Order: sequence, then structure tokens, then C-alpha cells
Amino acid sequence: MSFTVSNRETRLRSLYQLIERVNYRKIYITGLIELYTVFFLKETVMQDPKDDSEIASTEAEDSVGQEFNLPIDEHEEVVSEGGRQVRLRGVYLLPNLLTLGALFAGFYAIIAGMSGNFNEAGWAIVIAGICDGLDGRIARLTNSQSAFGAEFDSMSDMVCFGVAPSLIIFSWGFESLGNLGWAASFIYVSCAALRLARFNVQLGTVDKRFFVGLASPVAAGLVTFVPWVASKYGIEVTRLVSYLAAVLTVFAGLLMISNYRYYSFKLRGTVPYIFFVFAVLVLGITAQRPHEVFLLTTIAYASSGPANWLYRRQFTERSDARN
Repeated sequence: MSFTVSNRETRLRSLYQLIERVNYRKIYITGLIELYTVFFLKETVMQDPKDDSEIASTEAEDSVGQEFNLPIDEHEEVVSEGGRQVRLRGVYLLPNLLTLGALFAGFYAIIAGMSGNFNEAGWAIVIAGICDGLDGRIARLTNSQSAFGAEFDSMSDMVCFGVAPSLIIFSWGFESLGNLGWAASFIYVSCAALRLARFNVQLGTVDKRFFVGLASPVAAGLVTFVPWVASKYGIEVTRLVSYLAAVLTVFAGLLMISNYRYYSFKLRGTVPYIFFVFAVLVLGITAQRPHEVFLLTTIAYASSGPANWLYRRQFTERSDARN
């Protein structure tokens, strides 16, 4: 009996020890699980590697944006596309690049003229005129017209065909005239500004086949090509030559603000074949004598406005007399 009791006590004691060991191990395993959850799983859930990369990339973009954030607002304007109003963000590249090229050529013409290099100044005005003639046509062909482009073109025209010719002609022959020289140059610049302002206001309301007043690129050629040709032939700038150049400069300015009508040469459709043959001949002659051809062409075109006005006036008077 005692043996049985002691046996039971031993077994119970062993069972208690086993339960305690299991409890200890359970507590130990539970603790490890809790530690793993706290230091690994929780950190993984809270900070996913994908989220970390996205956050890092966002922070990098923000830092780059702050580093290269220029104090220039993005240009926005409302344009018409397909008969509906669309908000345009940014500017059209190609036509505005041509306008920028014209502006660069006009600025270079100023630098060349003030340095006494009238040959390069004349060629720069020619390049500015070509770029100015192309930017509007490219904008219309590519349907990339905008208010920004129109205003930018007007500012470029003021520099290329207003400021540049007056400074070139002043540097060539007006310095000896004193106040009369800079007054003639200022009259031309003022008339060029008035011509461009009137053109912008009347845009879309006048007959596109004609210009009202001499176009500023032609007036610029009329003024600039005089020292261009004179420098080629080595003509001495006497006081008489300076006075004649001043009169020509003022006259070119007044033609720009006049009401004389000049043909715009905006042709549509087909033309007779003889026109194309004539264009080939003109290009051939221009390649041989560019200075003389450009000067004579601008003189002829500038004279066409008053000549046409006189002809129409005489024709009207004759018609009235017959009636």
C-alpha cells in the first residue's frame, strides 16, 4: 500500500514537473513569437519596401523640383481648335522658334551696325525678314496660331524692323548731323511702333490682299540697304549724303503710317506659268547682285503705294470729268 502511494506521489510529482516544463517552454515560445512580431512583422507591415521606394522617389522628386523650381509661371491661354475653345498650356515650338530666330538676327544687325560692319548688318536684316515671313505662314499651315505668338512676333518686328534699321543708319551717316540725326532715327522708330500697333488693331478687319501703309520689313530694307550698298562700293559719307539718308529715313517712316495701299502678295490657288519663269529669273539675278537687287526691289515696292494712289486719283478725276 505504501509502495502504491509513493508510486502515485512520484508519478504526480513527475506530471507536475512535466506540466511546469511545458508551461515554461510555452511561455518561452510565446515570448519569442511576441518579440518576432514586435521587431520584425510589425516593422514590415508599417514600412513596406514598396512604399519606402515610392516615398523615397516622391521625396527625391520633391527635392529635385525644389532645386530646379524656376520663378516662371507656365503660360496658359484659350485657343480655338476645331470650332471649340480649348485651354492651351505652353507655347507652340516651331513658329515661335522662327520668331526667335528673327529676333536674334535683328539684335545681331544692331551689334554689327554699331561696330561698323554694315555688310553683315544688311544680311542679318535679310535673314530677319525671311524668318518673319515664314513664322506666320508656318503657324497657319500647322494650325498653331496663338495670342502669345502674335504678341511675340510684334515685339520681334519692333526690334528687327524698327530699332535695328534706325541704329544702323545712325551709325553709318547720322553722327555728323547731331540732333538732326538722332531726331530722324527717332521718327523712324516711332513710326514703326505706330505701324505695328495699327496692324495689330486692324488685323482681321481689313482686306488681306493689301497692306495699309508700307510694311515694316520693307521699310527696314529701304533704310538698311543704303549703307549696305554704300559699304560695298566704298561710297564716302559726306554731309550731303547724310542729309539725303536722313530724308529717306523720315520718308520711310511716314510711308509706314500712311494710308497708301500696298499689295500683300498673299496668293491663293494657281498662278500663270510665266510667273514661275519670272521668279526663276529674279532668283538668278539676285544670286549675282544681291545688294543691288534688294535695294532696287525695296525702292520699287515702297514707290508702288504712292504711284498707285496717284493713278487711282487721276483715273477717278477722268471718270468724273467724263460723267
